[in-house]
Amino acid sequence: METTTYPSVQCVDFMAFPDRLAGLRKAKDLTQKELAELVGLNQAQIHRYEKGAAEPSMSALKHLALALGVTTDELVFEEDERGPDEELRLQFEAVSRFGTEEKKAAKEVLDGLILKHEARRWASSG
Repeated sequence: METTTYPSVQCVDFMAFPDRLAGLRKAKDLTQKELAELVGLNQAQIHRYEKGAAEPSMSALKHLALALGVTTDELVFEEDERGPDEELRLQFEAVSRFGTEEKKAAKEVLDGLILKHEARRWASSG
């Protein structure tokens, strides 16, 4: 399977992560110690995550999400932060109903547009 990467895409906003983690933990009525035990971490590490003093690894995010009964997206991203904006939502919903070949063609067009955008951005910043 071919994977396309985009150089300037930032995936995680860790500014809101500590609040989301603490809120989800409290909603499950768990102490930091109980969550740490479920995830296999030290309580101090959970405390650092919730204070924003440390950022979890991908493995830790996965274990935290499983322990809290949420997806990693729910743990990391704000509601509606991922996914298309309102201007493109209907188009992406329509594309999701395409057949395999049509989806492949749509992906190639989008990949081309994204790469063109990134190239222009890089050229103007250099």
